[in-house]
Amino acid sequence: MNKIILTDCDGVLLNWEYAFCIWMEQHGHTQIADGNKEYNIAKRFGITEDIGKQLVKQFNESAAMGFLPALRDARFYVKRLHEEHGYEFHCITSMSLDPNAKKLRQMNLDKMFGPTAFPVLHCLDTGADKDEFLDEHYGDTGYYWIEDKTANAIAGLNVGLNPILVEHGWNMNDDLLVGIKKVVKWKEIYDHIVNG
Repeated sequence: MNKIILTDCDGVLLNWEYAFCIWMEQHGHTQIADGNKEYNIAKRFGITEDIGKQLVKQFNESAAMGFLPALRDARFYVKRLHEEHGYEFHCITSMSLDPNAKKLRQMNLDKMFGPTAFPVLHCLDTGADKDEFLDEHYGDTGYYWIEDKTANAIAGLNVGLNPILVEHGWNMNDDLLVGIKKVVKWKEIYDHIVNG
């Protein structure tokens, strides 16, 4: 079996939410009360859908993409899975098609997790669905698929992957299909993969 783990990036490896909220405040936008329970950026900040999408795209193509902090304990356990157990990670992120943003994302991943952990980085368009991409490139491989968006975890399950959903305020009450494991920290992912 190939020792490949598929991951999303934002909300799984890197703390996009934290950095984006700071950036939004710097640009005059305040999050609503309990906004962390809302995945939709427009609803979270009380703005229109179009403006929300524009701001996410602007942020995702900014220099910030090179400097996002690691999410929770991701740094420690991703490095252990790679360095001690020989796993490599393929990142599939709906960040942007901008080539410079991709370079910044790769730089950020290399800085956080080491220069060899993420030899493959697939950048889809901002907010793009992952169903077809997962099926075309990784369908029926049985690889672990680490995501924070429930719909993308389900998409992975539907094409023969082994999804694990990282819990956040916006997905903690989502109903999951049998075959999708939910975790809070990377330690749980590490234990599940290493110990079965």
